Amino acid sequence: MTAVEHPARDGTDGPIRPPVRVPFPVVDEVARHCLQEEEPETVHIEVHLPGRLDPDRLRRAFTEALHRHPRILMREAPGPWYRRRYEWELTPGPDVEVVSFPPPSRDALRDARTRALLTAPPLSASPPIRLEVVAGAGPAVGSEATDAVGEPAPAAGHRAVGPTSGHPAPKGTVLFLTINHTALDGPACLRILATAAELYGGKDDTPAAPPVRPPDATGPADVDTPSTWTPPARVAHGTPEPSPGNGLLVTELSVPRRPKGSPYTVNDQLMATTALMIAHWNREHGAHPRPLRITMPVDDRPRGADMPIGNGTRLVEVTFAPQELDADRMGELLRRTANRTRALKSVDRPQLGHGAALLTAPVVPVAWRAAVTRGLRRAAGPWTSTTLLSNIGRIPYALDFGETAGRAHAVWFSAPARMPRGLTVTTASTAGRLHLALRWSRTLLSHGDGAHLRDLFEHYLHATEVDDV
Repeated sequence: MTAVEHPARDGTDGPIRPPVRVPFPVVDEVARHCLQEEEPETVHIEVHLPGRLDPDRLRRAFTEALHRHPRILMREAPGPWYRRRYEWELTPGPDVEVVSFPPPSRDALRDARTRALLTAPPLSASPPIRLEVVAGAGPAVGSEATDAVGEPAPAAGHRAVGPTSGHPAPKGTVLFLTINHTALDGPACLRILATAAELYGGKDDTPAAPPVRPPDATGPADVDTPSTWTPPARVAHGTPEPSPGNGLLVTELSVPRRPKGSPYTVNDQLMATTALMIAHWNREHGAHPRPLRITMPVDDRPRGADMPIGNGTRLVEVTFAPQELDADRMGELLRRTANRTRALKSVDRPQLGHGAALLTAPVVPVAWRAAVTRGLRRAAGPWTSTTLLSNIGRIPYALDFGETAGRAHAVWFSAPARMPRGLTVTTASTAGRLHLALRWSRTLLSHGDGAHLRDLFEHYLHATEVDDV
């Protein structure tokens, strides 16, 4: 018999089945086309625990969590240049050790953040994520300093992240999840971590019910927005740095108060705050007033154990005319923002719009589509939104790792900040506190610029706490 007549054997008298392959969805393909070494498309998640974790026990729990969500066990399948699609190849287990424990050091927290921004897990190895466990990292908050990647920036009035000198050795642990955004997003990876916490701590981590949006405002909805054909404002250049890549600043703030029965949500307050922050920044830097356009991810997936794993959010854009951004008329701005976000969320549309679905249709080789996509991205640069606000919202999981490690009391996310946006704002709330991450392109802003933007954000966030609804 020929080799074709004899199926390959796996050593147990059974045939070796080829790995299952899954075509890249639209979001994954567009991200894959536009990869850049200078500014990797990573999502960083930072989870602070009060106690310590057992390394072997955590490795077992996290590996089992990967198997319970097998869609994360994937790598990019090789293929010829003329193939019509990129494909994910599902694997029976991890190709690499996902969990690592960097040696304790004074700068371990800062170094882990830097790695999360500078080095993406490769798509060629399953799974395209990594988990670093920084022991002895101290409480999420403490002294009057806010840590930014590469350069601690003192700032009175803000609660610190990370260890400080001159204090006893802390006992806390920080989990750093770094995600290749071509493969999946932050909420999906958080679901996997919640499963690992449940396996490690032995406590049920059923997600809390999502908050209910307030009823529609009385009267006709104001959903008129400036024309989307007008190129939006860009974030004005501050003091660019010579090194490429992203900078990051994380801080903890109070969740903004809103009157009972108000027609807007905390997300609407964050949206208005972000718009006012950038408008203020641009005025200070002499930029001509232009409409602001803020991209907002919308995630309709369930948060239970059956949550689909991958890039599951769809993107909508909220536009503000320059004359609308008046902090003295905050109640009006919040109502208008609420009407616009409510209308946008209710629209049923593809994740990246109909144009992206057409662009990724497998009618020509994927290498040709990649070249076209990159060209269109450059041409569309002036129409790219001003910034991205990703509000994860209230963390729906307890993330309880048992008696010795404890329950997460701070969780930060950060989204990629490539040009032409150059700045992203990511928020989440844990234990009644708002955790804010500002991430920027170093070709646009410096650490000092990031600290000033944080101060502006805090100022306008407090300004949204109005009684006039």
